[in-house]
Amino acid sequence: MIATSNNAAKPTPAFRVGDERLIKVTPAAAGKVSSLLSKQGRPSGVLRVAVVGGGCSGLQYKMDLQDGPANRDILVETTGIKVVVDPKSALYVTGSELDYVEALQDGGFKVKNPNAATSCSCGESFSA
Repeated sequence: MIATSNNAAKPTPAFRVGDERLIKVTPAAAGKVSSLLSKQGRPSGVLRVAVVGGGCSGLQYKMDLQDGPANRDILVETTGIKVVVDPKSALYVTGSELDYVEALQDGGFKVKNPNAATSCSCGESFSA
């Protein structure tokens, strides 16, 4: 007889491991992400970078802190932090660099994306 448990473990998500050719994070951005993850009580969490429709140029970046990768994600460890990107967004962010700038005006996370054909003046959206 085979014993089964009603407390079945949650399946581990199936994700791939990528490298910094997908997305690279500067030390300033890594420090800010680590700080934010610690404040949220998830020191081993990940930064999700996604591209969604919207903004004045058609596409915009969406960033979120999460506990770990989801199914089909690509996980990149860079500058001491973990970044996850879904396969669709990976088409748009490949080769990008994520930076963080502390400034009163135009401060915050900045994405330097070689795939962006145009970007809006505020730098929050782009077209590919």
